[in-house]
Amino acid sequence: MKIYDMHVHAETCIAEPNKLIENMEKAGVYGGTVISVRPEESYGRFKLNYEERIKNVIDWTKGYEDRLFPVLWIHPREENAIEKVKDAVDKGISAFKMICDNYYVYDDISMKLIEAIAKTGKPLMFHSGILWIGKAIAADYNRPANWEHLLEIPNIRFSLAHCSWPWYDECIAIYGRMEAARRFDPQSTPDMYLDLTPGTPKIYREDLLNKLFNIGYNPMSKMMFGSDMGANDYELGPVKDWIDYDNAIYDKLGVADDIRKKIYADNFLTFIGAK
Repeated sequence: MKIYDMHVHAETCIAEPNKLIENMEKAGVYGGTVISVRPEESYGRFKLNYEERIKNVIDWTKGYEDRLFPVLWIHPREENAIEKVKDAVDKGISAFKMICDNYYVYDDISMKLIEAIAKTGKPLMFHSGILWIGKAIAADYNRPANWEHLLEIPNIRFSLAHCSWPWYDECIAIYGRMEAARRFDPQSTPDMYLDLTPGTPKIYREDLLNKLFNIGYNPMSKMMFGSDMGANDYELGPVKDWIDYDNAIYDKLGVADDIRKKIYADNFLTFIGAK
């Protein structure tokens, strides 16, 4: 079974796609995303301007375009952000990434950027849940209920990372809300995916997966595996540990192989637009 990791971060300007693929293969992973370095407007340490980070993230995928998919981290307060969305798609970006570190997803400036991304047909990956940065208000920006506002934006395909831990009940409720809306209008309602990337500590992991499989919202075609590893130092131990840990829970829950194939590969390929 091929495994794709939908949550991998580039952390420096040194692009080493051969090394990344080699390390992924050691962990039993076939490919996945590479998320660009953060924008200059974001909170955090290492940042690049638009031209630098888009070039760098595309360099990360060269030679492996069927296995590695470049994701541009974008910020709504970037100058000409909407124009950059169009340019990024022309340059070969597969998806976009946003972290609400100093704005709410429903802020007008954010919603206009999300609407522009939706019009391209490319997916949008969000952080959600508690954000471990040195700002007390950051968690409030990332409560999953905030994303209910995306019902105002037709056709946006998006994911919430970490299933919004510690608010994963709220995240599952938002997923159910989106799916209920899609039953009435599947052509224009947002299409929400669940990024299982840890953030969920192991003590909560079985509870999360048990709820996802038994709540009755049928998310099996929207769940995706991710690691949150760095592209520069993709580590065999932590990645394999999470795969083994999740599989042990899937065994306990009686999750069939065809469903696991969706979680580890098929759902990601659909989300990223490669299937």
